Amino acid sequence: MEKYFDDGHTRAKALNNRGPIRFESDGALGRDISDAYSEYGFYIFESVLASDELVDIKADVEHILNRAPIKKDAENDLSGNRPLGFGCKAPTFFWAPPLSDPFGATDAAGGRHPVKMPEPKAEKGVPDEAIFLILGSLQFSNACLRAYGHPELLKVAEAINGSDFTPFNEALFIKKPGVGASVAWHQDGLTHWDSEDFDEGTHGFNFMAQLYGSTARNGVWVVPGTHRLGKMDIKEMVNVAGTEYLPDAVPMVCGAGDVVISNRQLVHGSFANTSKEERVTVNFGFHRRKSVLGVKAGGVHNAEAIYDEARILKRSQVISLAINARKQRFPHEESFCYQPLASCADDHRWDENTLTKLKDYNLLDLSI
Repeated sequence: MEKYFDDGHTRAKALNNRGPIRFESDGALGRDISDAYSEYGFYIFESVLASDELVDIKADVEHILNRAPIKKDAENDLSGNRPLGFGCKAPTFFWAPPLSDPFGATDAAGGRHPVKMPEPKAEKGVPDEAIFLILGSLQFSNACLRAYGHPELLKVAEAINGSDFTPFNEALFIKKPGVGASVAWHQDGLTHWDSEDFDEGTHGFNFMAQLYGSTARNGVWVVPGTHRLGKMDIKEMVNVAGTEYLPDAVPMVCGAGDVVISNRQLVHGSFANTSKEERVTVNFGFHRRKSVLGVKAGGVHNAEAIYDEARILKRSQVISLAINARKQRFPHEESFCYQPLASCADDHRWDENTLTKLKDYNLLDLSI
């Protein structure tokens, strides 16, 4: 296993898919960046989040974990108060036993995790269960909301998915040392695999901002290029390899403040965090409008809904809120202009009550 991690690190660093965000004179994403993203399915944007923003987000994550339920379904936090997420209709906090694989070989998320990852034995003294995933994270953190409005990242989203791009969902992945659960190999997306116009960008992408960095031992692994191959038989991939440690996979090796853009169609997953290093990933994704407009929900984040124009615009208001929140915190930046709501951007202003107003906003997530 250690050799696998070391070899994966070496192969990951040899890929030509990392560097700062850059654009061409016409506003297109740097040609070498878009070519590498198309080839591998992911690209590591280095040093996107500055140190002051990382401090803000880390403080908010600590606050969230202190205000979380003390255990699954508990009605109090560490201080005995009502926890964050209490009364929410949409899913928020997800728990798992230490070093376990809660999704592998289950029906969760449409059954898209067909193989269970290795589950190492945890050391004595660790909690019986721990938070590993938080959905709807923007309702709990002003700092995460501001990161969502990052002008360079939104410009990347526009360059890839068009000026009318739409949200997907937002999450925090928590991988505590010696505790963090694995996420079994899978491809995101349930809706469009058999579509006539299917291509490598059909199911959108995620930005994955790293608060402490990401290593071969605690980070996400991907099988480069699989985003272009359609629906993969992951169980067969594991059977052919004879192991869950897929030989063609590479880890996302990142520094603190790096942001990965990762195609949702990639075969990807992560192993239980047996290392001594923490990983916290701020996750938020975007779609092409044509991939969601008029489409029935994928059923992972919501079910039976039809994504009409009104629903898409309502969910997209969070982008305008985030842009305004960021402008107030970082007034020296040139704010991004989100075209679908440009005419009414002033109607979506951040204030001290914004997080309360965002309660259950993720009921409108655009899952495909």
